[in-house]
Amino acid sequence: MSASPQSRPTTIACLLGPTASGKTAAALALAARRPIEIVSVDSALVYRDMDIGTAKPTRDERASVPHHLIDIIDPADAYSAAEFRADALRLIGEIAARGRTPLLAGGTMLYYKALTQGLNDLPTADPAVRAELDADAARDGWPALHARLAQVDPARPRGSRRTIRSGSSARSKCSC
Repeated sequence: MSASPQSRPTTIACLLGPTASGKTAAALALAARRPIEIVSVDSALVYRDMDIGTAKPTRDERASVPHHLIDIIDPADAYSAAEFRADALRLIGEIAARGRTPLLAGGTMLYYKALTQGLNDLPTADPAVRAELDADAARDGWPALHARLAQVDPARPRGSRRTIRSGSSARSKCSC
């Protein structure tokens, strides 16, 4: 998030905290006094129709000040931290170009860290390999899949998503 040597750095405000901790009210109060646009840093708010349990700002609240990265993805689709980073960086530039201050508001620290610290380059997941690993897990169970993975990548047991991701990475490097 650095500016080029010839450009002025972009001022960005951040309001981070857990769900239902008052971030929306604080952001709206700030918007009444400053020219801001809110960029959501919340992994649940990007999904359309995910209104229960997310403390999503109401339509009236969103109409009173521009909000971004809310209701942009169908719940059946995936949205990664890398996609968030690209979208947020683009929006920050657009908001600053309008002479307004981007306010990052939310509580998904993975998104915040992806934006401020970047992400490691990881190989993209091969959908065919992932499907094969899902089938293996359905047939043999997660413990068996993890045991096979541990032969190549010794690690503590982990959840199904991480096992699939590690297995996909390992399979792309060897035939296991």
